[in-house]
Amino acid sequence: MKLRLPRRRRGRLVAALAAGAVLAGAGTWTAASASGGGAPVHREDRFLTMPEEPGGKGTVRIDTSFYTSGGDGRRPAVLLAHGFGGSKDDLRAQAEDLARDGYAVLTWSARGFGRSTGRIGLNDPDREVADARRLIDWLAARPEVRLDKAGDPRVGIAGASYGGAVALLAAGHDKRVDAIAPQITYWNLADSLFPSGVFKSLWSGIFFTTGSGGGAAGALGGGKQTAPPAGKPGCGRFEATLCAMYERVAVAGAPDAAARELLERRSPSAVAGAVKVPTLLVQGQADSLFPLDQSDAAARAVGRNGAPVSVDWIAGGHDGGVGAEAGRVEGRVKSWFDRYLKDDEGTDTGPAFRVSRTGGIDTTDGKARLRGASGDAYPGLRGDTRTVGLTGRPQTFGNPAGGTPPAISSVPGLGGVAQLSGLGLGVSLDFPGQHARFDSAPLTEGVRVTGAPTVKVEVASDSGEAVLFAKVYDVGPDGRQVLPGQLVAPVRVDGARDGRTVELRLPAVDHVFESGHRMRLVLSATDLGYASPVRPATYTVALAGEGLSVPTAPGVRTASAALPWWTWGLPLGGAAVAAAVLLTGRRRPGAAAPDPALAEVPLQITGLSKRYAKSADRYAVRELSFRVERGQVLGLLGPNGAGKTTTLRMLMGLIRPDAGEVRVFGHAIRPGAPVLSRVGAFVEGAGFLPHLSGRANLDLYWQATGRPAEDARLDEALEIAGLGSALERAVRTYSQGMRQRLAIAQAMLGLPDLLILDEPTNGLDPPQIREMREVMIRYAAAGRTVIVSSHLLSEVEQSCTHLVVMDRGRLVTAGPVADIVGSGDTLLVGVEGELPDPVVAKVAALPGIASAVRGEDGLLVRLDGMSAPALLVELVRLEVPVARMGPHRRLEDAFLTLIGGPS
Repeated sequence: MKLRLPRRRRGRLVAALAAGAVLAGAGTWTAASASGGGAPVHREDRFLTMPEEPGGKGTVRIDTSFYTSGGDGRRPAVLLAHGFGGSKDDLRAQAEDLARDGYAVLTWSARGFGRSTGRIGLNDPDREVADARRLIDWLAARPEVRLDKAGDPRVGIAGASYGGAVALLAAGHDKRVDAIAPQITYWNLADSLFPSGVFKSLWSGIFFTTGSGGGAAGALGGGKQTAPPAGKPGCGRFEATLCAMYERVAVAGAPDAAARELLERRSPSAVAGAVKVPTLLVQGQADSLFPLDQSDAAARAVGRNGAPVSVDWIAGGHDGGVGAEAGRVEGRVKSWFDRYLKDDEGTDTGPAFRVSRTGGIDTTDGKARLRGASGDAYPGLRGDTRTVGLTGRPQTFGNPAGGTPPAISSVPGLGGVAQLSGLGLGVSLDFPGQHARFDSAPLTEGVRVTGAPTVKVEVASDSGEAVLFAKVYDVGPDGRQVLPGQLVAPVRVDGARDGRTVELRLPAVDHVFESGHRMRLVLSATDLGYASPVRPATYTVALAGEGLSVPTAPGVRTASAALPWWTWGLPLGGAAVAAAVLLTGRRRPGAAAPDPALAEVPLQITGLSKRYAKSADRYAVRELSFRVERGQVLGLLGPNGAGKTTTLRMLMGLIRPDAGEVRVFGHAIRPGAPVLSRVGAFVEGAGFLPHLSGRANLDLYWQATGRPAEDARLDEALEIAGLGSALERAVRTYSQGMRQRLAIAQAMLGLPDLLILDEPTNGLDPPQIREMREVMIRYAAAGRTVIVSSHLLSEVEQSCTHLVVMDRGRLVTAGPVADIVGSGDTLLVGVEGELPDPVVAKVAALPGIASAVRGEDGLLVRLDGMSAPALLVELVRLEVPVARMGPHRRLEDAFLTLIGGPS
């Protein structure tokens, strides 16, 4: 029986009891200054003693830390709860930050974690939730904490996952809680682990194994590892009832009513009508454990109670990737508490709804870029729907014996992949004969799906029941399919022997299906994350409605990207430069007149020199001169620092030479010279918009040139580049080789007479390198000219007709590849038959011969003073059967010889 105290006396007595609890469990007390910048933070560490269970004689010790900073005034308090498998130590940095911001912060290790004792009860209202209420009692007795009335501190609770659930539960069980900020947590644990009556076996196994490994839970939490309390072997720190429930469900492969009731009692949904405080719900899009429908249910319940509620869908979740937005989320939690705990009405708590969207790849670190979209109201999971038609005949497939091999959708820990699903990347697998699929027609316009699609299907099973896993793929024009969020929705269909029509609710996602893509509904009999029936069965599935009903949430709009400094800095800088030019009156000399004698010469460089300001005593290029003719593929070679890239930049008018000139078809090159329209270039990579197709990127590039569309000769350039149907795909789906070929196609737009390629084979595998070689050869074969700078000497030897070798800014040699390679001192003597060893030794012993060895193609002879004709005479004298004789040297040998060997 639970006694209620008279209201007048309750406040004093609660405070006295809280003080008594502290004394009863008093452990260590410490005062510490936080490491790092900012005001010093004081921390008290102590164990508090709590009743093990209501009415019981046993006790547990809860390990706590109390953080404060600043003066002696009273301030609002914040309880920070840790995630499953963690401890209070995980929250130290956040606690110190909140303390510096004017809060009294209390962290604790929940029962069974860290150095706290007791068994894990999965937020049992009589145990873990009761512990949180006693912590609020303790705060009410602290002189640092602001009180709304005696025994009632001004307090908020924040936490993630396991800790997020205790925040919701405490708000429902204790009216003294004033604001909460739960993150990536559950509303109904039974719905999370047994969605639609299907056992989420993979996550449940991870969940229970984490707490069943004896001291493992404490180790995970960073606290001291302690032995588990005595109990049933294998239960570890779990309560026996929970352990027995898990084992029963895991063996059966399906939940029962008792299991659902046990978890529902420990869920915030059990106190749905009592959560009436301002609530900030942060949920992960990459979360197959607690998906978006959990925060949706919480938001609707809190909203019905009349409390302020905001919803924030972050890019990460339990599958991974939470850290990308940790700083932003912590900042928003602080603002939420500033508004509702400090009563700062001027604080911006953010929009009612916000969702993080992937906006391309950051080329500096390879991570997905995130942009926020927001709405003035939370749209829910079924706002502003539209129907996308599906086609497909009724299909029959099987559930394999034992439920294996299973299809793959989500895999815990691969949340980074889930984030990239918006970029056309992902991991998924459906086995033939174990699924049905229905496709839409190619979309005529892009569709942004924000929420949970639904579809009606008719299901029949020869066993009377069916377990299906529903998912919607994004299928590109090339047939490649990506599963948004890597999420799947399970459903158990009973009474299906004669067929039954059901409405399936697909996973909630925020994903854009591009124009030209299709939506593909897949219903699979198995999934890696869930338990399927072990008995084989045959399922037949047919469409029963018009198609997919997808929510679009048009009121949610993506924020404009912040303007970088250069958007305003460059105009100001440009104005300053223009003013300086006008004031100084300095004028550059006019361009030299065209040279008619060079009108058909693609390139002539004469006396070219360039020094950079920071190295005035060293030339990047010095007195460089060479000429390139039509139909040539010229290789520009040289070690790092030879001046190759500087030469190419001067050739394209990007920088000015200090001396000499560059003429293209007789015209002197300067920035913006009209003759540059006859030059196509790919230097140091090309930038593309990842969400657009390859064709759209090329169209935009050509439009930027201001030249007529018919001059682009797009089809001819694409045929040479060999992109094929991939041109219609989003660039984000391209491999490195495809991006390189798209860059080459961009350089070839308009079929310029002179094509310049700087390291075109970077990042390509051998087949792609071969294709790039063929592209260059085909292009030059039509009478045009290609200049390629590359460090792959073997490729240059196979693809180039002529070479220019540079070293330290100067020309070393220029000419046909055959002449440069063939100018060595090693000769290959082709012989008929195999020479005996004595004959080879006689050749090697000749005066003026450095060495003679047998090779695969004959006798390799290195000269050391003897001429080739004299060698031939000596070979005839020694009766060597000579069939042919000529120079033998690779380009690598010639190159190293020319530049003085390896550096």
